Amino acid sequence: MKPETFLPQDYRPAEDEPFMNDRQLEYFRRKLLTWKADILNGSRETLEGLAAGSRNMPDITDRASEETDRALELRTRDRQRKLVSKIDAALRRIDAGEYGYCEVTGEPISLRRLDARPIATMTLEAQERHERRERVHRED
Repeated sequence: MKPETFLPQDYRPAEDEPFMNDRQLEYFRRKLLTWKADILNGSRETLEGLAAGSRNMPDITDRASEETDRALELRTRDRQRKLVSKIDAALRRIDAGEYGYCEVTGEPISLRRLDARPIATMTLEAQERHERRERVHRED
C-alpha cells in the first residue's frame, strides 16, 4: 500500500501537470468516494422515510399521490444504486492504473470531462460515436 498523497483543499487537476499523476488520482478518488457516500446517505434516508411513511390514508387521491411519489423515489434510488456500481468500477480502475483513459481508444479522457463525470469511461468523441451507433441500431 502506498502512502497517502497530500492534496491541498483547493486543488484542481490542471492540463499542465502529468496526466493521472498521484495528485489527480487522489483528487478523483476522493471525489468518487464523496459522491458514493452522498448517494448511500440519501438511500438510507429514503428507506427510513418509506418505513415511517406507511400510513393508511382514507382519501383515495392522497393515497394515489403518495404511491406515485414512492414509485418515483424508488426508481430514482434504483438509478442511484446502478450509479454506485459505476463509481465502484471507477475506483477499481484507479487502483488498477487504468483510470482516465478511454476504454475504446486508450486515449486520455479530458480532465474537464472527468471532473464533470468522474465515472466516464470514454472520451467525448468515442461516447458520441457509441451513442450514434446505438441510435442507428435502435431505429433498425
